[in-house]
Amino acid sequence: MPELLAQSMGVLRRRRFMQLAAGAGLATLTNCQPSSRSPTSKTAIESDPNFDQSFDWRRFAGDQIGLLLDDHPWTTGLLPYLPDFEALTGITLKLRTVAEPAYFAEMEALLRADPVQADAFFLPMDSTAYRLWTDDLLLPLTPLLHNPRLTAANYNLFDFPEGFRLAAMYPPDSGSPQLYGIPATFEAYILFYNKRLVNQFLAGRVPQTMAELVQAATQINESGQAAGMAMRGVKSDAIIDTVSGLVLNGWGAEPTPLPFNLWFDGDWQRPGLTDPRVVEGLTTYAQLMRAGPADIKQMDWPEATQLFQAGKAAFYIDASLFGPDFEQRDTSAIAGQVGYTVLPPVHQQSLTGHWLWGLGIPQRSSHPKAAWLFIQWATSPEMEAKIAVATGGAPRFSSWLTPSVYTEAINFDYALAVQTAMQTSRPTAVLHPQWNQVALAIATAIHAIYDGAEPTLAAAQLQTTVTQLMAGEGPP
Repeated sequence: MPELLAQSMGVLRRRRFMQLAAGAGLATLTNCQPSSRSPTSKTAIESDPNFDQSFDWRRFAGDQIGLLLDDHPWTTGLLPYLPDFEALTGITLKLRTVAEPAYFAEMEALLRADPVQADAFFLPMDSTAYRLWTDDLLLPLTPLLHNPRLTAANYNLFDFPEGFRLAAMYPPDSGSPQLYGIPATFEAYILFYNKRLVNQFLAGRVPQTMAELVQAATQINESGQAAGMAMRGVKSDAIIDTVSGLVLNGWGAEPTPLPFNLWFDGDWQRPGLTDPRVVEGLTTYAQLMRAGPADIKQMDWPEATQLFQAGKAAFYIDASLFGPDFEQRDTSAIAGQVGYTVLPPVHQQSLTGHWLWGLGIPQRSSHPKAAWLFIQWATSPEMEAKIAVATGGAPRFSSWLTPSVYTEAINFDYALAVQTAMQTSRPTAVLHPQWNQVALAIATAIHAIYDGAEPTLAAAQLQTTVTQLMAGEGPP
């Protein structure tokens, strides 16, 4: 598929990303502005040649549905098109957006409220979604998806990669799980690099293996002229997805099935944290941290992103969705000077992980069928490409393989790196309610290695800690 992308994007124009629309961070419930279109005018989706003219989008005209969304680039990309949805369906939208990190607490409070004030919401497709499912707070989408009166014939679920679909299919170990979230946007973990610094220190040669990357980043860092690496270094469960991407890169072909992923050996009482591949991945993460600034243990993604965007770091491994911001000339010191590539391989093939936002419906939604029309519309092949210009994270294959408003709006090398990573990326999710505690223990082990602990001993201590956590005994 990378070859298909290169062919289909051969005529792409290298131009700036669309400016993010203003006003995404609404603090209160608001009705979307009514559309000024006449009843006979066509919306953007109706003008698309792939639009299913036979589907009855006005089945729930007159309904009002509540939306709860994170103040995210995806939401920003969505906002200009909301009047189109209202004109297409006759459904009124009542929108609330909440900034991170407050969104997660607000989302959970809303889902547990009686009555529930939202009918569709931005769903983190990881252990959070799994916990919401175990608490019976999510509505299964499979019956809606399979109902031809509620789902257009051209809504192709298999246009999403299997790894994306599996992230919200529960029970994860059942032969017939149901779908509880539809992918809306994703991040894969790739390598960003500063072309100027790579030219200055490495004669323009980008490291081809992970070992070369560690060596090159260390060399630049020791020069004192720039940080070799920007990384999430804070001791927090929030770094676990980037860590997982790095560990997956050296994992090889062995499957990492959910719910356990790579961290457990098929049983919650058997952590796999002393596996040599895990030890190698955690050690590499600590080595890359050492090639960063002195305060890297205080850096989460905002600080690391700011350092790289200011042109003060040669390399940055993190979420692909940061790419569009790096090309904004009014806010980025490195616009036009950023290189994008997959993670340099540990062995023969570059591998990575991905994390997803999706859309879900509360179990006690008052208008679940109308909410499904919204989700179906927002994640349709026609709309995904338009919305994802703001994120670089279109989760449908079709958005990447056909020249469109999406691929024409983004940097060619960036698009190629993300789409290539997308082919082999695996979920970083672990479906267990205590996963956040385990993730924090993993971050603590990385800090220990960074501070000089022998990696196998740090991994053995981590194994003991996690074994006791999963047994309900708490840390040693």
